Amino acid sequence: MSIERFPANSRYSGIATAELTTPDGEKIVYLRRRFIPDPATLVPVGEVQVQGGDRLDRLAATNLGDPIQFWRIADGNGAQVPSDLEFPGSTLRLTLPASLGGGNGFNNGGGSA
Repeated sequence: MSIERFPANSRYSGIATAELTTPDGEKIVYLRRRFIPDPATLVPVGEVQVQGGDRLDRLAATNLGDPIQFWRIADGNGAQVPSDLEFPGSTLRLTLPASLGGGNGFNNGGGSA
């Protein structure tokens, strides 16, 4: 079963859903696991230096044109917790999404579901 529940700019866009039937017959639709791509396989498009007070959503809005694209910065830098990247002085890679070039599973079981 696949139901598109997320907009095209979401990190969950295109992730398949599955269905679980409980013992009492209730059907629960859930999102399958999203695997973080290996940053080395992503196509770089630039870099950005983190300043005091920066957040990934603001960096994404300024550098990628969409605050919801913060997940691209996290993916491009191998972060499972995006806020781990918000340290002043850090240089972060900006990359294309895995769907636009490269993007094999990384650091979390890898591969595809």
